[in-house]
Amino acid sequence: MNSLFFFFLLFSLAGAGAGADGGDRAALLGVRAEVVDPRGALSSWAGPLGANWSGVALSNRTGRVVGVSLSGVSLAGGVPLSLCLLRRLETLDLSGNSLSGPLPSCLRTLAPRLRSLNLSRNPSLGGGLPLPPWLPSLSNLAALDLSFASFHGDVPAALFALPALRRLDLSHNRALAGALADVAAPLELLSLAANRISGTLPCFAAASRSLAALDLSANAVAGGVPACLADLRALRSLNLSGNRLSYRLSPRLAFSGRLLALDLSSNRLSGPVPRRIVDDPDRSALILLDLSRNRFSGAIPEEITELRSLQGLFLSRNQLSGEIPAGIGNLTYLQALDLSRNRLSGAIPVSLAGCFQLTLLDLGRNQLSGALRPELDALDSLRILDLSGNRISGEIPLPLAGCKSLEVVDLSGNALAGELSGAVLKWQSLRSLSLASNRLSGSLPDWIFSFPSLRWLDLSDNRLAGFIPDGNFNVSAEFNDNRSRDTASPLAGFAAWSSVDLDAGTWQLDLEYSIVSAVGIDLSRNAIRGNIPEGLFGMTGLEYLNLSYNNLDGRVPAEMEGLERLKWLDLAHNALSGEVPRGGMRRFPGAFAGNPRLCVEVGSADCAAEAKMPEGEAAAAAAEDSGGGGGGGSGGGEKGWVSIGAYWISAVTSFYVSIVTLLCSGKVRGLVFRAVAPEF
Repeated sequence: MNSLFFFFLLFSLAGAGAGADGGDRAALLGVRAEVVDPRGALSSWAGPLGANWSGVALSNRTGRVVGVSLSGVSLAGGVPLSLCLLRRLETLDLSGNSLSGPLPSCLRTLAPRLRSLNLSRNPSLGGGLPLPPWLPSLSNLAALDLSFASFHGDVPAALFALPALRRLDLSHNRALAGALADVAAPLELLSLAANRISGTLPCFAAASRSLAALDLSANAVAGGVPACLADLRALRSLNLSGNRLSYRLSPRLAFSGRLLALDLSSNRLSGPVPRRIVDDPDRSALILLDLSRNRFSGAIPEEITELRSLQGLFLSRNQLSGEIPAGIGNLTYLQALDLSRNRLSGAIPVSLAGCFQLTLLDLGRNQLSGALRPELDALDSLRILDLSGNRISGEIPLPLAGCKSLEVVDLSGNALAGELSGAVLKWQSLRSLSLASNRLSGSLPDWIFSFPSLRWLDLSDNRLAGFIPDGNFNVSAEFNDNRSRDTASPLAGFAAWSSVDLDAGTWQLDLEYSIVSAVGIDLSRNAIRGNIPEGLFGMTGLEYLNLSYNNLDGRVPAEMEGLERLKWLDLAHNALSGEVPRGGMRRFPGAFAGNPRLCVEVGSADCAAEAKMPEGEAAAAAAEDSGGGGGGGSGGGEKGWVSIGAYWISAVTSFYVSIVTLLCSGKVRGLVFRAVAPEF
């Protein structure tokens, strides 16, 4: 009741001779009273209304409030009703705050004068889209931004016909729907990304000379990509990714040289990759080309290597075949190249060294073969290298020794052989290293844990031998950081994304990435022997540890109890002995299987006897029981344990002998096979 009375009081002040500027001042004081202002952004709103009022723009002619801009000042609460009293308001910007609830219906009274309305980046601001009743009055509206909010409902087709509208951004509301309509005004920017927009693509003919940015990504737009989109001669950025677009791309779809970014990824487009993306490659400004996650087939056209302005080329997850074009080295500005998960064959071209600005190179999951060429060490800016799942042979990492900026290296699933070279130590920025499923041999080097930023190490499924080095366990900050993390999967990998900032003075590819894996070590399926170093279990940041299928012996370090972050542990199929540390079986059931001399029943007589056995004798007994390897065994000797398999063999044998004995008795046989009288 008090707020309602206050609101009516403000209306009376606005029209009761308090003066025009006095009414605006009262309205602004009402705004200040209605919102939560934790940073004191409105503290200057005191005294006579003037230019010192932060975020307030006054008309030079009338002194009335014509603009309110309070972007990113942490305001909370609902959209203030008092704003409706600012009858001369032309610009309202409340973006980047924590406002919530629906828009007040009285804002409709401001519609005739509004030129710009920006309520974006208020995640809890929403409700039904209030625009339909406003549309007849929004004749002067040039810019509308309701992005990154929670509005829902159908987008009215009449919105695209507002005569003065130039910039429309309704992206990232998730629940805005309706069929995509053509525009009737010369729009400069249209973004409906991350909603539920359906329908097919129009030609946007009314904006053919003005539309610079079109983003319809992450919707449900279907059909083909019409060739008439090439008539948008002012287009700088086109993002149609994450829709249901299909069919082949027309050879007439060649954009003007002004285009900076083209993203058609994550659709159902098929056929060959177009030879012509732009009219004139020599005059092209194209920075980003993303055709990944489609159904394109055939060879990568050599013409793509003529787009010399390219900084990001993404063709992953298609059905492309043939060799990587030899002219790829012409792309000297290239920073990101992702051709992964295709059917490419042949060797990695030496000319790739010409892309000396490469930061990301992902050629994984193809059919590439041959050895790594030494010329590739010219890629000294390379931070992410993924060549996994190919048929690459030879030794590592000598051809890559010069790539000193590497942070993520995945060479798993190849045919690499030889020993680990000390040249790897030059990768001092290394965060993730996977050399799994190769043919590496020799001993684990002493420096293998010597990388200060390492969080993932996978050397599994090789032919490595020797001992786990006992040292350098405290070097990695990640391995020793016991702060809580939200890690859902132990699988290693990285996620990279790119964009082009159209508002920047100089257009550059913005490339970011993150490592999506647990903090962990995997040395499984090798021939590593000896004890598990206590320091390995002293790395309190570990979330994943797999040492299974080796020849490790000795006891499980008691330090395991202190690994509070550990979520996945596998020590199975070794020759470990002694007791499992307290709580180990409860936390990691199955992690100790296939260690016949390992006592899992803490406190039993057998555990006590095992604990008194000298370590060398225990190891010898374990080797005898397991046949000298990491596999399971039934145990042996007078004090050998009865394995589960032996127990069940004995039980089943006894059962069948008892059955046969009983059936040999005539009385019993007659009782068992006695006919049952039928009952009706």
